[in-house]
Amino acid sequence: MGTPAPYSAHSPQQSRSSFYSQPSPSPTPTYGRDDAEDHEQQQTLLRRSLASPNGSSYDDPNISTDSLRRYTLHDPGITAFAPPYQESEAADVRSARMSDYSGIEMDAWQRRQGVKSSALRRYGTRKINLVQGSVLSVDYPVPSAIQNAIQSEYRDAEEAFHEEFTHMRYTAATCDPDEFTLRNGYNLRPAMYNRHTELLIAITYYNEDKVLTARTLHGVMQNVRDIVNLKKSEFWNKGGPAWQKIVVCLVFDGIEPCDKNTLDLLATIGVYQDGVMKKDVDGRETVAHIFEYTTQLSVTATQQLVRPQPNDPRNLPPVQMIFCLKQKNSKKINSHRWLFNAFSRILNPEICILLDAGTKPGSKSLLALWEAFYNDKTLGGACGEIHAMLGRGWRNVLNPLVAAQNFEYKISNILDKPLESAFGYVSVLPGAFSAYRYRAIMGRPLEQYFHGDHTLSKRLGKKGIEGMNIFKKNMFLAEDRILCFELVAKAGFKWHLTYVKASKGETDVPEAAPEYISQRRRWLNGSFAASLYSIMHFGRIYKSGHSLVRMFFLHIQMIYNCCQLIMTWFSLASYWLTTSVIMDLVGTPSSHNKNKAWPFGNDASPIVNFFVKYGYLLVLMLQFVLALGNRPKGTKFAYTMSFLWFSLVQFYVLILSFYLVANAFMGGMMDFNFDQGVGHFLSSFFSSSGGGIVLIALVSTYGIYIVASILYMDPWHILTSSWAYFLGMTTSINILMVYAFCNWHDVSWGTKGSDKADALPSAQTKKADDKNNFIEEVDKPQADIDSQFEATVKRALAPYQEPEEDSTISMDDSYRNFRTNLVLFWILSNLLVSLLITSDGIRKMCLTKTSDNGKDRNISPVIPMSLALAPAHSPVGNGDTAGGDQSPTERLASAEKPGSVDGEAHENIPRAIYNHQVLDEASVSGSDGWFKLEEGQGMGGPQDGVDAKTDGDDSQDGGEERDIR
Repeated sequence: MGTPAPYSAHSPQQSRSSFYSQPSPSPTPTYGRDDAEDHEQQQTLLRRSLASPNGSSYDDPNISTDSLRRYTLHDPGITAFAPPYQESEAADVRSARMSDYSGIEMDAWQRRQGVKSSALRRYGTRKINLVQGSVLSVDYPVPSAIQNAIQSEYRDAEEAFHEEFTHMRYTAATCDPDEFTLRNGYNLRPAMYNRHTELLIAITYYNEDKVLTARTLHGVMQNVRDIVNLKKSEFWNKGGPAWQKIVVCLVFDGIEPCDKNTLDLLATIGVYQDGVMKKDVDGRETVAHIFEYTTQLSVTATQQLVRPQPNDPRNLPPVQMIFCLKQKNSKKINSHRWLFNAFSRILNPEICILLDAGTKPGSKSLLALWEAFYNDKTLGGACGEIHAMLGRGWRNVLNPLVAAQNFEYKISNILDKPLESAFGYVSVLPGAFSAYRYRAIMGRPLEQYFHGDHTLSKRLGKKGIEGMNIFKKNMFLAEDRILCFELVAKAGFKWHLTYVKASKGETDVPEAAPEYISQRRRWLNGSFAASLYSIMHFGRIYKSGHSLVRMFFLHIQMIYNCCQLIMTWFSLASYWLTTSVIMDLVGTPSSHNKNKAWPFGNDASPIVNFFVKYGYLLVLMLQFVLALGNRPKGTKFAYTMSFLWFSLVQFYVLILSFYLVANAFMGGMMDFNFDQGVGHFLSSFFSSSGGGIVLIALVSTYGIYIVASILYMDPWHILTSSWAYFLGMTTSINILMVYAFCNWHDVSWGTKGSDKADALPSAQTKKADDKNNFIEEVDKPQADIDSQFEATVKRALAPYQEPEEDSTISMDDSYRNFRTNLVLFWILSNLLVSLLITSDGIRKMCLTKTSDNGKDRNISPVIPMSLALAPAHSPVGNGDTAGGDQSPTERLASAEKPGSVDGEAHENIPRAIYNHQVLDEASVSGSDGWFKLEEGQGMGGPQDGVDAKTDGDDSQDGGEERDIR
């Protein structure tokens, strides 16, 4: 493939001279300063102390810093620029950070965007011609320090464009992504320079802090260096320098939510400048602010500025960067629409790699992804191995949530992804680290994918997100699954998906329960809906161009996915049944275990198991109450205790399971008969005692993890993280699944923010003599640009201070918590009374041996309570009918004589008790709403020939016969 096909007369194939002949920003004027003055000023503004004790690495934080020196930003002979702050502190990066930009800093950023400060000092102005009279695209000079950081071998090359390294290009896009075309006057530098884009690397961003952003961006630039340094590549070493075939694109989802320190970081490497953005152009609102620059600078996650050093093979090559800052927060799918429908349409890349801010690609990982596409022309999409960020010395595995997620990622990459890759259909290519062939996803895959974009809701109508039912809206919470299915099922093509083991990416994971629950809510609901979508539309596979062999395996995978979906649906009952059955097998005395209960003995084990079971159900009930009425962030303590309780129950069940299996082979609980043939052995093995079944379950669940990890030569997660995963298996269903399904109505991404951009100035055009539209803009001297850049660098490289989490509970959360506590107390108190009163509950708790005596003893307090409270719940108690002025005792006495009062009064008398035993209504007879107890018709029945009428003296106290309702 070549450069993009021309959309209009503004073709990217035009020559350099023809391009600059069209209306474009005027070049930056020369200010008449000689090189000596320029050099002296830069040294004055940007010099740092060479005697700083805080050594820093040049490129890799893990490299020893003994042989590296401090340097100034201008001096080309020194290799690192770091603030006075310890690298060990910087490397301790926390995950799931939410930027907390203070109001003072926000105000400072807003002041830097306006032009009011220019009134303090009079600058010259310049005229900027608009492309086609409507598109504002301006070149701004970058600070001298950034220009001087570019190596001369690139800056002075014959094919080099001078303004590529000296000027940053800004474009105010006032259109929808679909209208960002050459015909409408929009263009990008790589296309202007007639460069073929082989690899487009996209980083999507919402509100991550500068540490996470720097980690991702620096990792990408290191991977670009790996590609450029290839010596024997037949592709990258032909048709121009390799770095010119790679473009890095950052897409920020809104001005308001983004961390302004991250913007300072981008300004430090030259791809962003304060004060150049325009809120609108002639009243047309700017949708996206697009910056372009080619840089050799980078900032590490430890806030170390990295710049080239002469004759050093570790130097970063020039990287073509596009920075798209959307004016409004419009979600990740819209960011991908800018990537695929706007930038990719002009650049026409062969491969698009998708990364999330915070995901760090490993060494040569992007090269491994590209090689997979290069060697397989029918490969439509691929993903690498994602693993959790474990911190320095793997300290993060001490957090159970991080350890469990690390194990989950590892097992998915060892078992799930390779299996799906063998079938040719990987159900999900994670948006945080995946790649697609651009021409493979063009057409229907992207059309279906972008139905979830909120900004297209009016245009699409009923097919858009606003016209969808709740099922489809949840489906687009896992939009990457939709894209994968549409790609494999694309009519007339045989694209397949694969998993690339050699490509690795490190991502941050939630470290606290609320963030973890909120993240999994979107994942679980989205994946469940997307799985149903792929199963229901599986018939579209027949319209694709896959071979018969591939179709056969796709059918096998479809059956597997159906079974997995069914197991997921019934997982709530499965975990409860497993827990309950194992407790009964081990903890209840029976013939199966030779009447021995373990581990607390025959008397205590059933009692302990009873309370554990009831506790399991009560905490499970709590999850429904919390999920339906509370936010995870507002009920941290309750969710944390729930995680702890289910983990303890799982630990107890695991001990019982291994004890059950151990006794199976020791002959303590089951007899496996090996002497009477295979059939008899299988019958004994799968007997009702369950030992054989438990053995198979344990081996298939835990044994396969160990064996597969060893075969993959990657067993370390078994030692470091398996404990947390095994203990947390129950929580994944009882907490995460319950919360997800109870919040099926919530189709938000959990992102919010103001859509205002009031701090930005507007651009008003004027008519020139040649009738071309232009704007007048302040033309700052290079000295002022360099002076402002010094302050920017200080802010960008300042030590990162993690914002303190606001522990105060909002008023709404406090009301929700009170409601939850009230409901729980009400349910638990009534449940406790029921257990204490009913004989069945007493007998099950093994607190009494004679249920009849317990029944008599515990039911007696209910009688006077019911009689005393009866008037409060009836018309008689309110004096509305005859007999309302009688006391409960008088009404009971009158009830002993049928007909003494009218029928309405008798409706207020509770069920009569004979000999303190509850009567069965089926055993009484009568008429007119009155029933008489027949002899021997108590619940106990006649006893040894003695009728109930004369059984004991108590029968004489209230009359020979009792009238009841």
